[in-house]
Amino acid sequence: MDAVELMKEEHEYIKRGLNVIRKMSISILESGEIDYEDFKSIIEFIRNYADKHHHNKEESILFKKMEEQIGGMVKAPLSGMFIEHDLGRLFISNLELALQRVKKGDRDSRVDVIANAIGYTDLLTRHIDKEDKAIYSFAKRALSVESLEDVNNACRAVEESAAETNIQDTYMKILKRLEEKWQ
Repeated sequence: MDAVELMKEEHEYIKRGLNVIRKMSISILESGEIDYEDFKSIIEFIRNYADKHHHNKEESILFKKMEEQIGGMVKAPLSGMFIEHDLGRLFISNLELALQRVKKGDRDSRVDVIANAIGYTDLLTRHIDKEDKAIYSFAKRALSVESLEDVNNACRAVEESAAETNIQDTYMKILKRLEEKWQ
């Protein structure tokens, strides 16, 4: 397993989810209505696939190994990645709160739904680009063969554990259903 290539592949799934969020936001602009169940599903995809599954591998395995082996040279760029992960979590939390307010009758909070949804998609699109073009490439060049193998082995264990509870299949099905509906 090439863990870095797997993470790049996961980015493609996440970008597909971002496209769904964008289309859902456009629908709110056009109709003024919100599909709460689909927002619930895409938030579940983001939290459990993009964050807990994917970002967890970056933060606890790849970035940690980069900090251990490369040290100070990667501290600032990786701090930026951690901050962007946290900012993404804030957007999703605020999106969820805005959805709750609209559901309770605060129609003006629709603008907060759109703002947080689009803020998240913009942040993650730029974030993924930085990881794919800079962070991951640097990791492959700078980490030793042994360190890359450690990353591969640790990610393999995460993938195997996730497969036991059908994480990948569950969230790919959710993504596919949402894409079909919101194309």
